[in-house]
Amino acid sequence: MNLFNFFKKSNIKCPRCLGKGFVDWEDIHRLNRQLKWVPAPCAYCDATGRVEKEILSKVAVDCMYLTIDLPETVIEKIREGDPETIEKGKKRELFVDALIQYAEHHYLTQNMDAESIANLYLSTEAENAPFAVTREELIKYIQGVIELKKSALN
Repeated sequence: MNLFNFFKKSNIKCPRCLGKGFVDWEDIHRLNRQLKWVPAPCAYCDATGRVEKEILSKVAVDCMYLTIDLPETVIEKIREGDPETIEKGKKRELFVDALIQYAEHHYLTQNMDAESIANLYLSTEAENAPFAVTREELIKYIQGVIELKKSALN
């Protein structure tokens, strides 16, 4: 990093949090990240409300994997556009998308509740899943999928 760039303050308003430094439910809905994010300090701008121009070309504003709960080293790799880290994030998003579809399918076609869907998933799919999840986390997450689906149907 050039020393002069370090002292240069970015004047681009963060497109993720719209300059607030915090991603709220409105931002989550605007970016279509329901079930993937929760309100939290913005990881895209590091909660400053401002971003460097370079990040806009390296990282998509709605990059699901770039969240504040990651280790700082991983956040930096994403911001730098590290291909391996970006690929891991894409795989995680595909996993989450598949889990959402799985839950929606069983809720809509089998009228199953969150606990039944979680039990079925853990008995048939979990062994092949690229990411581990606990039963309690899974039930809570599937309940969120069901609630979102119910609200969309009404």
